[in-house]
Amino acid sequence: MPHAQTATPQKRSSKPGIVESSALLDERGQLIIEHRGKRYQLRETRNGKLILTS
Repeated sequence: MPHAQTATPQKRSSKPGIVESSALLDERGQLIIEHRGKRYQLRETRNGKLILTS
């Protein structure tokens, strides 16, 4: 029987992580983010820019 692993808190790096937007956005260019109980929509515009709305 495998041992259960306990998650350990990660230290915050002084540098922000980088994620390609294409890895997050769906085929419509959208992503719903839940943060502290509130939902936000991240979407790509026709001009290729990103907009975050609540």
